[in-house]
Amino acid sequence: MTVLRAACIQMRSGTEVGPNMAAASALIREAAGQGASFIATPEMTNILDIRPGMARPKIVAEAEDASLAAFRALAAELGVTLLVGSLAVTLPDDSRLANRSFLIGPDGAILARYDKIHMFDVEVGDGQSYRESRAYRPGTEAVLAAAPFGKVGLTVCYDVRFPHLYRRLAQAGADILTVPAAFTRVTGEAHWHVLLRARAIETGCFVIAPAQGGRHEDGRETYGHSLILSPWGEVMADAGDVEPGILIAELDLAAVARARARIPSLGHDRDVPLREY
Repeated sequence: MTVLRAACIQMRSGTEVGPNMAAASALIREAAGQGASFIATPEMTNILDIRPGMARPKIVAEAEDASLAAFRALAAELGVTLLVGSLAVTLPDDSRLANRSFLIGPDGAILARYDKIHMFDVEVGDGQSYRESRAYRPGTEAVLAAAPFGKVGLTVCYDVRFPHLYRRLAQAGADILTVPAAFTRVTGEAHWHVLLRARAIETGCFVIAPAQGGRHEDGRETYGHSLILSPWGEVMADAGDVEPGILIAELDLAAVARARARIPSLGHDRDVPLREY
């Protein structure tokens, strides 16, 4: 496949799984109806609730997750490749949860799973303290998946601040990097566009970044601006700040090789010692 019609789903996930699943499914159907064959939803598609202890009773193991089963069935029904940006799932051997991204093939099979590596433990100046590591266990593996149209490197949200992860995925052959997110408004206004453009430029990859946007039921405010970026760092499509909806762009996958031929920096790494004075 040379040209891929890709879509980002922008959401405003709430505190109940059922309505979030219904909202995401409707937007996925709309994107497929507009010809998208690769569709991506944002981080925490199934539930977004930062209030202490409120979300945990509603979160289940992957094998029991009705939303994951529904998304697999929907991908098969529509014949699309679906990235469920992330779901919160329980773990069998840890009291914490996993923030897990799923790449689902057009037959409904799970092609890859990725657990978010970098935990968002910060004070961003919006009046809230974020300590993701208290509730979530960080992933331990980078993930590159073979999709029907090419290779996809999976990441989630705060990972975008760690460029070595993206470089490794690109050097392993990624054509597309996915960055589903729930960026805060404060950090989004300051850094979202520039970080994503930098990751695209550094790697020569397309970047697909579906986002949460608006004021959520739990009081959180996210930045929105789901983005699709070219391997040259150009913003191909921007969903704007808050409203849920779909964002579509045509990806000429041959542009990956062209960008890397123009700036072949992925092959120019040098391992040098550090001298300290």
